Amino acid sequence: MNVDAVQTALSTEHAALWTYGMVAAFLGNQAAAVAEGSNAHRARRDTTERWLRDQNATPNPPAAAYLPPSPVSDGPSALAALVAVEQDTCAAWRGVLERTDDAALRTTALEALTTAAVRATRWRKAAGTTPASIAMPGVASG
Repeated sequence: MNVDAVQTALSTEHAALWTYGMVAAFLGNQAAAVAEGSNAHRARRDTTERWLRDQNATPNPPAAAYLPPSPVSDGPSALAALVAVEQDTCAAWRGVLERTDDAALRTTALEALTTAAVRATRWRKAAGTTPASIAMPGVASG
């Protein structure tokens, strides 16, 4: 169902916002890119909540906190957290794409998937990870 998939995507937007806020202290040298990512996820969250309300659904609220895949204690671990949250966002929006025929929602989901993939690539590049980009964003590898 579209609403369930969009609720899942909204949850990843909440997690992304929380993560960007958490890692900001460790990435002062990349403050502009962190702010851009945070602002993009905030805008996507707001748009997603509006879409859900338009469908007569109540948007799921954010959790009090989120657990990154590994502890964040320095720049490299902060970058890894950002890559992980962008990958999760890609997967969630890909899930929306796979579950709807609604043209406007597909456009929104594709844009969200694409921008999250670009941000994930930026963070992989900043971390020195190779390859910096992946072939199928939003698809589990291996």
